[in-house]
Amino acid sequence: MEEQNESCCARRTKERTEEEQRRLINRLNRVEGQIRGIKNMVDKNAYCTDIIMQVSAATAALNAFNKELLAAHIKGCVARDIKDGREDSIDDLVKTLQKLMR
Repeated sequence: MEEQNESCCARRTKERTEEEQRRLINRLNRVEGQIRGIKNMVDKNAYCTDIIMQVSAATAALNAFNKELLAAHIKGCVARDIKDGREDSIDDLVKTLQKLMR
């Protein structure tokens, strides 16, 4: 059983609600479909700018996935850790944001 002072992030796992998991999987399924479509376009010698536009759409879909996941992380794990006095979670969040902004 989990100790009271151990957070979800300390274990490096996260139990998600069915709704949260459904939303994230739906976004990933869309990205996966877009990537398959891009591969198909390359296989069929589609025009370069058409492929570039599809890659841009896939990138935007991955960014939307990241935004949703990051928001859930901040509202869940980070907020809970701060309430529990584990402010090292803020450092972890800052490192994550710095990596995202490269």
